[in-house]
Amino acid sequence: MSTKKLRFAIFGNIYQAKKSASIQKVLSFLSERKAEVLIDREFHDFLTDDLHLEVKADKVFDDGEFTADFVISMGGDGTFLKAAARVGDKGYPIMGINMGRLGFLADVGPAEIEQSLRAIYRGDYKLEEHNVIMVETEGSSRILGCPCALNDIAVLKRDNASMISIRTSIDDEHLVTYQADGLIVSTPTGSTAYSLSNGGPIIAPQSNVLCLSPVAPHSLNIRPIVVTDDSVIRMTIESRSHNFLVAIDGRSEKCSEDTSLTIRKAPYKVRIIKRHSQKYFHTLREKMMWGADTR
Repeated sequence: MSTKKLRFAIFGNIYQAKKSASIQKVLSFLSERKAEVLIDREFHDFLTDDLHLEVKADKVFDDGEFTADFVISMGGDGTFLKAAARVGDKGYPIMGINMGRLGFLADVGPAEIEQSLRAIYRGDYKLEEHNVIMVETEGSSRILGCPCALNDIAVLKRDNASMISIRTSIDDEHLVTYQADGLIVSTPTGSTAYSLSNGGPIIAPQSNVLCLSPVAPHSLNIRPIVVTDDSVIRMTIESRSHNFLVAIDGRSEKCSEDTSLTIRKAPYKVRIIKRHSQKYFHTLREKMMWGADTR
């Protein structure tokens, strides 16, 4: 067992109180081992001001102003994605504790918290490295927040506007001009998220591919396509409203149609902590309820 004093940065869901119910279990465990605890300010304020919990932290931090040995995300997959964006290229391993239903990223249940933390101290875990994609703009619009996504980057029409035209090329070779409500570029990690709900394939982790899935395409013979993850995807968009949305792991920003987009693999990976007993296809069966008889 490690005798080193470890430093943990903690992020959490700030919208649903029940998803923060296990924070005391985490803090108690880390306090017993004299770990250094850093808590994201939004989560800290939620716990202390809204839930009236007594939270002992060595530091409360903002944005990416933290260093850590490990990161803990408490919530669901959405909370995990936000934590991963804040970690960015720091490379800190992230453990996702799920306060709701079984998740793909946040896959440690409340009953498994102490077991999983003990495994970290024993060094009894594996690290999965997940590719990240990034978007660059050329034109009058700029991405204001983090341009990188662990799950997906989507180009979407705004509100009730008519469908948009998305001229798309792969490595400077024209692919097709999508007439659709949008287009999703997904990593294998994100293949079970927005892409799946639009007919995209489930892609096993570490497959080193990207998937392009149209959203409500005008032509029924347009189908998702899988390309290698070293591909460079370029898009120009036309819209009757003269603007469109770029959604980066669900966070949307408005762009004007004179802005072209380039999506490519980011220069870093996200490292996710997994217990040796955790198996992807087992999680997949559980999450998708494959083989379950619901009669």
